[in-house]
Amino acid sequence: MFKVYNNFAIPKNLKKSILLIGNFDGLHLGHQKIFNLAKKYKKKYRLNIGVLTFDPLPAMFFNKRIKNYRLTSNIQKFKLLKNIGVDFVINKKFNLKFSKITAEKFIKNIIVKKINPKFIFVSNNFRYGNKRKGDIKELIKQGKKYDFNIVKPEPLKVKKKIISSTLIRNLLKKGKIEIVNKLLSRNWVIKGTVQRGKQLGTKLGFPTCNVDINNYLSAKNGIYSVKVSISDSKQFLKGIAYLGYRPTFGGKKLLLEVNLFSFNGNLYKKSLNIYFFGYIRKDKKFKNKTSLINQMKKDLVMAKINLKKKINL
Repeated sequence: MFKVYNNFAIPKNLKKSILLIGNFDGLHLGHQKIFNLAKKYKKKYRLNIGVLTFDPLPAMFFNKRIKNYRLTSNIQKFKLLKNIGVDFVINKKFNLKFSKITAEKFIKNIIVKKINPKFIFVSNNFRYGNKRKGDIKELIKQGKKYDFNIVKPEPLKVKKKIISSTLIRNLLKKGKIEIVNKLLSRNWVIKGTVQRGKQLGTKLGFPTCNVDINNYLSAKNGIYSVKVSISDSKQFLKGIAYLGYRPTFGGKKLLLEVNLFSFNGNLYKKSLNIYFFGYIRKDKKFKNKTSLINQMKKDLVMAKINLKKKINL
């Protein structure tokens, strides 16, 4: 049975498992290739598959200015890991004390003594320990010493570029949502709670849900076609989303606003899953409300055309 642990106190039956170490943010096609290989090992050697991952992501821990960075929340990541065939996850809190553990002690005191895996799956550029001094060569050496095996799957490439979370973040910042969805093998989704806004959308004739995006990546500002499910429902509502700072109204805060085409209820404090389909246009400042409303009408037409595509979840 799938389980998430917040420390290294895993039961004895989960030791001598297959262990994959990494952030696995987004669980994209590159990650999926590694997990599919791990499942072959699971079948061949009759072992469990475990994941060691970190919260917050190390990049966010070391740079406090990084806020909107994540492709998936922890809840989404755990669900994806469960669906892909992982048996257990160790979600380790990444803090100053943990970051100062030397590479040697990380292997000896944590990997070997606490988890004791049979196989460790890592990428060629895997680094570990204080100041990232541990590398793949050192890991292989430690594997021979402590009797675990290293598996280094070849990275998955598209047009000679390695599929990575960094690549996907860069594509999202360019508004390349269709390419991102292909690399994820599903639609990119933000899950957030509806908050009370200033009702500007309603005043303009386009009522919107204001959604808190927490630490999700800030994709390219502008207008997107979306489909939305309410509280994990399997029913999807078509809509249009705005991500930006409302330059026409002198906004300072990053907002995600969603207008649903065929919904008239109150969604305040409800949880929404917002699936991104297509990027319609970049954000811009309009000279007046009339110009903005005229553009919004055009955006709606484009969104409805875009949403005729089949949803890919």
